[in-house]
Amino acid sequence: MYNVGEAVVYSSYGVCTVSSIEKRDFAGESREYYVLRPVGNKSNTFYVPTENEALTSRMRKVYSRSEVEKLIGDMPDEGLIWIDNESQRKEEYRRIISGGDRSELIRLIKTLYLKRRDLSDQHKKLHSADERFLSEAENMLYDEFAYALDISRDEVLPYIKEHLSA
Repeated sequence: MYNVGEAVVYSSYGVCTVSSIEKRDFAGESREYYVLRPVGNKSNTFYVPTENEALTSRMRKVYSRSEVEKLIGDMPDEGLIWIDNESQRKEEYRRIISGGDRSELIRLIKTLYLKRRDLSDQHKKLHSADERFLSEAENMLYDEFAYALDISRDEVLPYIKEHLSA
């Protein structure tokens, strides 16, 4: 159970605050909902039924500063997850994005950064689907990191680079 005022990560939508827990009637049936407001976009609102396990399982507490710093410290040890078969790669990357596991997101970002760099050296570009996966993974992870580290989203990548080279 989440509390009003608590920060959560909701699926691929990023960091949200639980602005209230209230009864609503959306389909002729009154239910209790978490009312989530994205931190970066106050105009959106998500209503998540408190009793719907499939949807509430997509909510998780935001990592603390120390948990984020540990993830950053572990980045060099994370393996790569490049899959040559494009359809298998897309399927696996979709699974990672929908699962939201931070370590897997880091592995995905690391893999696609390195693949992009290798392709650039050959004067080629990363496939557009891989670029979209990279962007979505970055958005998910960097929003949470920015919130936990109390920095802007634009400061996340420099923060990571600085702490990896230290």
